[in-house]
Amino acid sequence: LQYTRGTVTAFAPFDARADAEALRKAMKGMGTDEETVLKILTTRNNAQRQEIASAFKTLFGRDLVDDLKSELTGKFETLMVSLMRPAYIFDAHALKHAIKGAGTNEKVLTEILASRTPAEVQNIKQVYLQEYEANLEDKITGETSGHFQRMLVVLLQASRDPDVGVDEALVEQDAQVLFRAGELKWGTDEEKFITILGTRSISHLRRVFDKYMTISGFQIEETIDRETSGDLEKLLLAVVKCIRSVPAYFAETLYYSMKGAGTDDDTLIRVMVSRSEIDLLDIRQEFRKNFAKSLYQMIQKDTSGDYRKALLLLCGGDDE
Repeated sequence: LQYTRGTVTAFAPFDARADAEALRKAMKGMGTDEETVLKILTTRNNAQRQEIASAFKTLFGRDLVDDLKSELTGKFETLMVSLMRPAYIFDAHALKHAIKGAGTNEKVLTEILASRTPAEVQNIKQVYLQEYEANLEDKITGETSGHFQRMLVVLLQASRDPDVGVDEALVEQDAQVLFRAGELKWGTDEEKFITILGTRSISHLRRVFDKYMTISGFQIEETIDRETSGDLEKLLLAVVKCIRSVPAYFAETLYYSMKGAGTDDDTLIRVMVSRSEIDLLDIRQEFRKNFAKSLYQMIQKDTSGDYRKALLLLCGGDDE
């Protein structure tokens, strides 16, 4: 799957040694030249950052990530270190940290497993096993429970039907089943929601949502909102939103990470870094359409210092 809607692409002409030298100079001696660090790391793609890290080790016998950690602080440090994480391990690493220690970060489990393609989920499971010598599904089932756990397990199977033609009879049937399981019943038959939302193809489900609206007079989101609660509700809603549009889901995720008092910087960083080479241009478009301001402006208003400069460079432009 070639992604072409990212804001960060391969830098040309690229010289890993020159970049490594510039970074070493920026961090050597008294004080750090943060501007150079952020300019280089936000304008090279992940594959190039890995080359810079290996040139850095070859030239100076030092670990670039360790140097960044010792020279930088706070959210800016977190962002730079996240940019340096190899792309293939990014999601596995985020999940590992979401399920370790006291308390599970359900938000991270929800965001990643609801939005990734089946191929991406298979890849995450493999990488998790290689890197952490543990089975991701076992880890997640050990830390979650109930219908929330079941929906996560269904998503982890990564066996969603492929998108090949839509059977209108099955669309009608699924919409009726969801209607009966949700609106027509005291208590919701969550199993039906989990099975249908977790296994049917994307184009099929988009038709089911339209049909559901026709039958019930409600958007499926409204029913989920009324009939379920807590982590399960958040997960089902995330899945529905991602089926409708992954970029719109991430636009909303970014919006709520900054809206109101305080910023959820972990989410802001994770989404900006993980989508920067995939679909951040589409996310920006959806953001502008749905929230009457640009992502660029919101970041500008909500963050500060080198952290802001780096995020704005990743954002790659204003949509006003």
